[in-house]
Order: sequence, then C-alpha cells, then structure tokens
Amino acid sequence: MFANTDKQLWLGELAATYKLAWPLILTQLLHTSLGATDVVMMGWLSPHHLAAGGTASSFYFTFLVFGMGVVGAVSPLVAQAIGAKDLTAVRRSLRQGIWVALLLAALLLLILMQSEFIFGLLGQKPDAIELAGGYLTYASWSIFPVLIMVAFRSFLSGHNDTKVILLITILGFFLNFIGNYALMFGNWGFPRLELAGAGIATSIVQFVSTILVIIYIIFKKSYKHYEIFVRFWRPDWVKFKEILRVGIPIGLTVMAEVGLFSAAYFLFGLLSAEETAAHAVALQITSITFMIPFGLSMATTVRVGLAYGQNSQQGVFYAGWVSIILAFLTMIITCASFIFIPEIFIHLFLDPALSGNINSIRFAVSYLVIAGVFQLVDGVQVVSAAALRGLSDTKVPMYVAVLGYWAFGLPIAYILAFEFNMRGVGIWLGLACGLAFVSIILSIRFLMRDKLNLMTGKNMG
Repeated sequence: MFANTDKQLWLGELAATYKLAWPLILTQLLHTSLGATDVVMMGWLSPHHLAAGGTASSFYFTFLVFGMGVVGAVSPLVAQAIGAKDLTAVRRSLRQGIWVALLLAALLLLILMQSEFIFGLLGQKPDAIELAGGYLTYASWSIFPVLIMVAFRSFLSGHNDTKVILLITILGFFLNFIGNYALMFGNWGFPRLELAGAGIATSIVQFVSTILVIIYIIFKKSYKHYEIFVRFWRPDWVKFKEILRVGIPIGLTVMAEVGLFSAAYFLFGLLSAEETAAHAVALQITSITFMIPFGLSMATTVRVGLAYGQNSQQGVFYAGWVSIILAFLTMIITCASFIFIPEIFIHLFLDPALSGNINSIRFAVSYLVIAGVFQLVDGVQVVSAAALRGLSDTKVPMYVAVLGYWAFGLPIAYILAFEFNMRGVGIWLGLACGLAFVSIILSIRFLMRDKLNLMTGKNMG
C-alpha cells in the first residue's frame, strides 16, 4: 500500500488535474460534436454527401491540427512561465502565439484552397471532388479563428480558467446546428446549399466563438496587468522563434497521426462509397470518445509544465502518471462499449430503417470493434506526448510519430487492405498497429525522462 504521504500526493494531483481537465474535456467533446453534427446532417443528405463531406473535413482537419499543434506551444511555455513566476514571459508567449496563428492560418489557407486539384491527383471520383470542394471553399476560412482561439485557450488553461471556453463552446454547438439546418437544407427561407452550407456555418461559429473569448480576456480585471494588446504589433522575434522551435515538432507530431487517418480516407476512396461512409461514421464516433483523453492531455501539459517551471521532479512524476492512468481507465470503458454495443453508436448516424444504409452499417460495426481495441493505446499515446510536451520535449516524439504512423501503420493498412484483400478492416488494423507503436515508445520515453536528462533541459526539442 502507498504511504500516507504518497497517497496524499496522488490524490492531490488527481484533484488538481480533474479541476483543470473537466472543462477542457467537455469543451473538446462539444467541439467535436460540431463536426459530428456536420457528419450526421451530411448523412441526412445521402451516403455520397457523407463520404465526400467526411473526406473534405478530414483533409481540412489534417492541416488544422498542424496549426493547432504549433500554436499549442503557447500552453507549455505559459505554464512554465507561471510556474517560474515570470509574468513578462507569459505575455510574450501569448502575443507571439497570436502572431504565429495568423501567419500559419494564411499559409494553410492557400493549401486548403487547392483541395479540388489535390483530390484529383489522389484519384478521387469527380462527383466527390465537387462536393468536397463546395464544403472546403467556405470551411477553410475558419482556420483563422480556430488557431487564434488555441493561443487564448493556452493562456486561460495556464491560469486554470477554462470554464468560459466551455460555455462559449456550448453556445457554438447550438449555433452550428441552427446554421446547418438553415443553410444545408434551405429551411426558414435560406437557400439549400448542402455541403457548402455546412462550411459557411462552421466558419461563422468559429469567428463568433473566438471574438467572445477575446472580449472576455480584455474585460477580466485579473488579466489587465498583462496588457496583452498594448503595443501588440511590436515584434518579439526571440519568443516568436521559440514558439516555432517548440511548436513545429508538436504540430508535425499531431499532423502525423491525423494525417494517417486522412490518408485512410483516401484509401477508402479506392473502395466503395458505402465503405467510405461507414469509415466516416466509425471515425467520427472514435473522434468523439478520443476527446476525453485529448482534453485530459491539455491539462497534462499544463500540470507538467507548471512542475517543470518549479523544477519539481516529484511534481512532474505525479502530473504525468496520474493523467496516463486516467486515460487508460477511461478508454477501457469506451473499448468495451465499441466491442459489445457498437450498433447503439452507429444508429445515431445511419438510420437502420433505410435500406441504402444496411451495407454501411455492417461495415461500420466491424470497424468500430477494431477501434475499441486501439482506444486503449490511443488514449495513452496522446497523454504521454502531452506529458513530454510539458517538458518542452517535442522533437523525438515527432520522429516517433512519423515513423510509427507512416513507416509502420500506413504500409500495414495498405498491405492488409489490398494485398490481402481485407479492404476496410485491413485499413483499420493498420491504424491500430501505428497507434500501438507510438503509444509504447512515448510511454517508455516519459518513464525514462531522468535517464534521458529531460528534466535538466538537455535533449529538449
């Protein structure tokens, strides 16, 4: 049994992590529900709209998460600065995080606007390209407010002030549903824009949400001393470069994983529309449950970063392992649910009463059972990466992610799907292999952080 002191430290860290994490988890669940709402309503249009829309949103999300990862470097830097009681560094990190967000958003928008050309090169069907392009033409503009929101969310998380983000996200969820209902289907006198309508609603909601967060920070008295927007346009190239140095590996790490799932969409594009629609549904369901460890991982980065800023090895130990254990226990529940009662989740997206959905439902069940198994390792890998991120250790995790997902997971997915004719099941097994590889390596790296001199600042990315 644990000594009383150890028990108190475990329980104390558990309480602190829970207090910080639960609004972030709910926020991420609601934020993903925005995408889930889009997927559900795309399914109401037709399986072809769902397949094209799912491919488009996956393509968009791949680049979005890269930007979110880079700007997300603000989180460990702010947490470390607060832990070290360096309030000037807090302000500098937030300001330059916004600079980085604006620059990245402009660059990524240029890529997203070439989506139809890229989809053509990847061998997608012409009708799917047209539908996907209609969505991305408008949804791509939301990358500006989303990346700016990441910078402000990192600032608020460092101050344990996350409930406001939750409340704004709740508002955004309802606004997105109303916008989709009006613009996708032509209700209340609006034109029927289908997938383009979903893209317009997405961008409007993200702009409104980010503006509300900025207003909150400007008018909250406890943040006025930071003078965030005073001389905002004055460059701070040292901090700007530090965010890029820490953030680019984070962005590439996250992009490597999301890009694997996006690549899976294009592999499914070589199969049937029913299988692609089933993949869209299964992936959307797993994306929702993944938001639990993902939201927890945001708190992990802050908690580890605070301990690191205080130079507390004990604090880093408890902050990291409490989150890893919580993630694993949570994913046991979702794993069991996906294996034993997958239809409950799938029927929320695909109506079993419609004969056109029968094949897609059958495929989705098989994919979700596999997803249940990799939920366990997926939760552990995202929290382990976040714990290392709190130590500003980002380069090696990036290499591990790229190797695990692209040199290991994707080839296995392709070989099983097309060489062994396992089709969609083979693709999902490949995804599971890639996630397992990364999870094991990152967990071992956090376990060996002292031997690798991560706490002393050596070998940090």
